[in-house]
Amino acid sequence: MYFDELPLDDDILDALDSMNFDQCTPIQEKAIPPILEGKDIIGIAQTGTGKTAAYLLPILNMLNTGEYPKDSINCIIMSPTRELAQQIDQQVEGFGYFLNGVSSVAVYGGNDGARFEQERKGLELGADIIIATPGRLISHLAGGHIDLKQTSFFILDEADRMLDMGFYDDIMKIVSYMSDERQTIMFSATMPNDIQKLARNILKNPVEVKIAVSKPAEKIKQSAYLCHDGMKNKIVEHILSDENLDRVIVFASSKQKVKELALLMKKKGYNAEAMHSDLDQKERDVVMRDFKNRRVNILVATDIVSRGIDIDDIQFVITYDVPRDPEDYVHRIGRTARANRTGEAATLVTQKDYPHLRKIEALIEKEIDKPELPEGCGEKPNMTMPQKKNGHGHGRNGHKASGNRNKGNGNNGKPAGNNGGNRHHHSNNRNKNNGQKSHNAAPKGE
Repeated sequence: MYFDELPLDDDILDALDSMNFDQCTPIQEKAIPPILEGKDIIGIAQTGTGKTAAYLLPILNMLNTGEYPKDSINCIIMSPTRELAQQIDQQVEGFGYFLNGVSSVAVYGGNDGARFEQERKGLELGADIIIATPGRLISHLAGGHIDLKQTSFFILDEADRMLDMGFYDDIMKIVSYMSDERQTIMFSATMPNDIQKLARNILKNPVEVKIAVSKPAEKIKQSAYLCHDGMKNKIVEHILSDENLDRVIVFASSKQKVKELALLMKKKGYNAEAMHSDLDQKERDVVMRDFKNRRVNILVATDIVSRGIDIDDIQFVITYDVPRDPEDYVHRIGRTARANRTGEAATLVTQKDYPHLRKIEALIEKEIDKPELPEGCGEKPNMTMPQKKNGHGHGRNGHKASGNRNKGNGNNGKPAGNNGGNRHHHSNNRNKNNGQKSHNAAPKGE
């Protein structure tokens, strides 16, 4: 489906034109129409499917064309992390580039008092859209800086991750400040019991939109090193010995391990920095800026980065600790081979991790190559699946592909487009003066 086949305002379509996007991704095609109809939505979709645009485009469209209070907060978008909140704010700027009078403010924790005061003043002046992390929004609510009684739209992005981080009670507290007449939109990569409970509590007769779990890009060369714990650091050193590698992310499962690995790499002479939740916002911004600008070559991180950054030229992803949720593996290695590039991903697997590797292989429907260990590491251990105890075995369902739809290549909420495509083949009834639009004025989509 093309965007101009949807009932979107010309100003929204103009922004998409400037970004050379014309085709919807499957989640956008399924979610935008019911959102425009005012229905509550629960969307099951991964990062990289275009889900951010799936809710931003109809919300911006309704705010631009509807009768909403000018001095009220009309939309709240909840994000689990500061990094995602910043990205959503940038996408609001991009998709709303040609809109007049639709404003947004991003509020997130971990900043100094000056930042909080700046947020407070912005909130009291009023903004159509607030993008916020739960804790920070509650701080402003407790201070009486904002009134959500007239808020028309409530959106939760990556709701499963918010609940994993312990924000269930915070979300319910925020909901208590709102009118029951709001439209609620919730996106989650998975649908565990706690997400179903949250949906029952805050959604009204929701339309469920589900996109199959995305598989890793075909251009990612995947490998899994079967090893003992004591071999891991030597394997990492072997991988990093490739002089051509200067854009690497190493994922570990705890912030303590991230700190240890980053310190070890620095002692070995590697240009590495750590990214984890103990850093304050200013420190995290510096690390990410240095990594994006190539002043740092290796980023050692927790899963805070697996969904929270959008850098297109990552060459190699190392998974130091196998994630317990196989979908987290897809998120991690999805940081490489973006924007039609190639990439590599290596996972270090001990015996205790082996069952989780098998779950990953079942999810992606592919056996991952298991190379011999580098010289000096010793022999590759033989690994076996532990015997299941009665009543404890279980499997995942619902991961079949979702048909032959053209997904495009949307990333982190960007609409997938056919670059250079001519959407006017589908929109002859729209009369635009394209000569006054310059591609140099293209909105920022990321």
